[in-house]
Amino acid sequence: MTVAEESLPTAFDRAGLPREEVAAWLACNGSVTGDFRQDAASFSRQWRIGAALIAHLPAKPAHSEPQAVAAAQIQARDRAAREKFLGAHVETLYQRLTGEFTKFIRVEQLVRDAADIVPGLVPDNGALMRENGLEQRDKDGAEIDQGLLLSHVLAHPAAGMHLCHAMLLPHPETAEQARRFAERGTLTLGGATLARRGKAAVVTMRNPRFLNAEDETTLDGLEIAIDVATLDGESDIAVLRGDTVEHPKYRGRNLFSAGINLTHLYRGKIAYVWYIKRDMGLVNKLFRGVARPDVSPDELFGGTIEKPWIGVVEGFAIGGGCQLLLALDYVLAASDAYMTLPARKEGIIPGAANLRLWRFTGDRIARQAILYGRRLDCDTPEGRLICDEIAEPSSIDAALDQVIDGFTSSGVVSAAGNRRAIRVGQEPLDLFRRYMAVYAREQAFCHFSPALIANLERNWNAQNRAP
Repeated sequence: MTVAEESLPTAFDRAGLPREEVAAWLACNGSVTGDFRQDAASFSRQWRIGAALIAHLPAKPAHSEPQAVAAAQIQARDRAAREKFLGAHVETLYQRLTGEFTKFIRVEQLVRDAADIVPGLVPDNGALMRENGLEQRDKDGAEIDQGLLLSHVLAHPAAGMHLCHAMLLPHPETAEQARRFAERGTLTLGGATLARRGKAAVVTMRNPRFLNAEDETTLDGLEIAIDVATLDGESDIAVLRGDTVEHPKYRGRNLFSAGINLTHLYRGKIAYVWYIKRDMGLVNKLFRGVARPDVSPDELFGGTIEKPWIGVVEGFAIGGGCQLLLALDYVLAASDAYMTLPARKEGIIPGAANLRLWRFTGDRIARQAILYGRRLDCDTPEGRLICDEIAEPSSIDAALDQVIDGFTSSGVVSAAGNRRAIRVGQEPLDLFRRYMAVYAREQAFCHFSPALIANLERNWNAQNRAP
């Protein structure tokens, strides 16, 4: 027992925790033997006792100061044990989850399956359900442990690349929706619609009540629409734009995207794994294309199906909306539109923008945008570093038709090859894997930080907005 741990029984006494259970928990020394089964059993025992101790405490909002301290100490010690276990066994665990790399498992299923193989390593369905109905400030942050798992998986070269491959494969519902699109020529999904416009497949983001913000209701539908547009054999390029919205200030106007739905975030309606699904799924598919199961998506093997993507920015591209632009090949913007990455005011990491924005704007402007909230108006020298073409709002559709014609009039036979050749020099898949290993961990702690709640109340008036 360390010097710090010697003071724990006293702290737990003040919190009213049963001494016998505290002693049993402290007796778990957290040593790693190197044997997966033995270590899984011993660490699971510690995590089970730790969870039982926290269950003795009232819900987080009702914690007294000693109880809050005790809960934090239990979580910190058990989390350190998870780091130790994963540091020794992440490869073996991933092999068991994927049948020795023979099965592709998406991140949302991976974190749930891991709870069955090593109980206590990540929250099980029961723990997740208990948290789901709570406001963000009232959650215990159990999903942080999902972030630790995903960070360790992504940090492992073989496991991380395999997981990147899994997330670039078509969504499980894509095949059926592609069949419907082939029959009807249009598709309506939660969060997006898809239709053809000449030689282009147009994905229109839809969340009209929330300024086309992204949340749990839009994530799968938008990814499926991107899949179908990418795989559509009747179109040469794809377009991403925002639909008209309902907000009184903008009613009837097309807006690109307000980014993450901050109201849902504040109300606890966005799970941690949402961030990872989004950036390893739909955003990375815009950037890299859709993978095939039998060929590596690494640029060296040319294993993705892809086509050029055009973005149409009307109104604004805020936060996640701006992140999307960094994955596209050409951006057409209305002259009155603007872009921001308000990560500082939200308290989260803006997806892969930290990896990509500086390639467009240079390091200083990227830091100003991410760390200090600098706004970039599209029709300015700085905005044109991201936006390729500016048009008057009233002529944006005509300008889009010209861009589509410009891309397709001579065919796009070399487009996929040129995209891969650019990527391999800028952001090969292995670099993305390494970035996501950091992102998975840091975003988990940001998502459950008290500072996030304070920022949303200070900068968004979130406590007074209807969910």
